[in-house]
Amino acid sequence: MKVLISTDIEGVAGVFHHEQVRSGNPEYERARLLMTHEANAAIAGAFEAGATEVLVNDSHGGFRNMPPDLLDARAQAVMGKPRYLSMMAGVDNGMDAVCMIGYHSRAQGRGILAHTINSFAFARVRFNGVELGEAGIYGALAGEYGVPVVMASGDDVFIEEHRPVFPHATFVQTKRATGQTSGISLSPAQACSAIQVGVAAALAQLGTARPFVLAGPIAVHIQTQTPALADLFCQWPTLQRLDGDEVGFEAPTVEAAVRMVNCLSAMSTLLR
Repeated sequence: MKVLISTDIEGVAGVFHHEQVRSGNPEYERARLLMTHEANAAIAGAFEAGATEVLVNDSHGGFRNMPPDLLDARAQAVMGKPRYLSMMAGVDNGMDAVCMIGYHSRAQGRGILAHTINSFAFARVRFNGVELGEAGIYGALAGEYGVPVVMASGDDVFIEEHRPVFPHATFVQTKRATGQTSGISLSPAQACSAIQVGVAAALAQLGTARPFVLAGPIAVHIQTQTPALADLFCQWPTLQRLDGDEVGFEAPTVEAAVRMVNCLSAMSTLLR
């Protein structure tokens, strides 16, 4: 059994503020260790359930947050960017299951540090009319490779949003949101224990899991944070201007759609 663990940081227990998720300050240095501990808990749960190979995808920001020397040595680390499959890199290596650790609510959601891919650029992202956050987008990418999301952790809003998307998955709540930058958290030790148990339990029921599949072609509609960003994105000839702050395009597959959205995210730095 081959397992991909995709690890973000905003859904990690004890993480509430933007400073904790941006490099260059002591709060981030502590938060990246909390992220690493939760990844290690997921690795332990995967091997407990009989995994023969585990890849851990560092899926936050620059994709090099977790110190490799602190990760469980039984796993292999997927780090750095750019990479075509982004937060789901590694799923094309014959994986049997995906676990999402430290994930968060979509943009405009009520969850802690809620956003979708790029909080500066995107207000809403829809694939074939369905509004999705990062978990939904990358879960659909895994689904295109025939791989189900079997387990996910994060705050209560993230879980509420994604139960309909991944109805067969096991969810672990690490904290409860009371605002965009406030909430009530499990202790890191409690969260890690729950994640290890959750991963092991989810993989034990792998036979009942089903991939989240969106059939192509994929119509992508993006509401931008400002009309200026829509101006910028429509420099790309295949994009259509749908409204003052909305653009759209069609992609043949989820993978092609994801790669395009990430190109727009990179473009947005021109207006920062």
